[in-house]
Amino acid sequence: MADGSTYVPRLKAIYDGQIRAALKEEFGYKNDMQIPRLDKIVLNMGVGGAVSDSKKIKAAHDDLMLIAGQKPIIRKARTSIATFKLREGMPIGVKVTLRRERMYEFLDRLVTIAMPRIRDFSGVSGTAFDGRGNYAMGLKEHIVFPEIDYDQVEEIRGMDIIITTTASTDAEAKALLKHFNMPFAN
Repeated sequence: MADGSTYVPRLKAIYDGQIRAALKEEFGYKNDMQIPRLDKIVLNMGVGGAVSDSKKIKAAHDDLMLIAGQKPIIRKARTSIATFKLREGMPIGVKVTLRRERMYEFLDRLVTIAMPRIRDFSGVSGTAFDGRGNYAMGLKEHIVFPEIDYDQVEEIRGMDIIITTTASTDAEAKALLKHFNMPFAN
């Protein structure tokens, strides 16, 4: 941006302009630092088939890089499990941690584009909080993201999405995510 202005993601602008004030009023915070905010979003893809075929981990890596907009790290097995033919150090998954602008951009695409594309979608579980204000959900198909070309995909993979907030309770975190238009079923 040549004029010196900085880019602010749409959801970040909405958070700063409306959501902070709404949460402060709703929960009666005395200090602005008490208002919950998004901390990070972690995307994880387990690739069980990578034990027998090393190309699968590369395909998952490339797909997650397209979805997240940054390079994921390859996760390796910590222990050997003979029944799964898994040895310590073998690649078994990919993960990426999104923060700041990329985190808001991803959440915006997840809620407005990807979730409406899920077949038979009736909302996400409103009880998948961990007790400390963090939310975890899973997608059965990574192809709901528009960055993924369906014709180029060899195998449809699921992925885990963990949204970490600074909220101290699940109720505060749920209120924060509701303001971001997260479609809770209950």
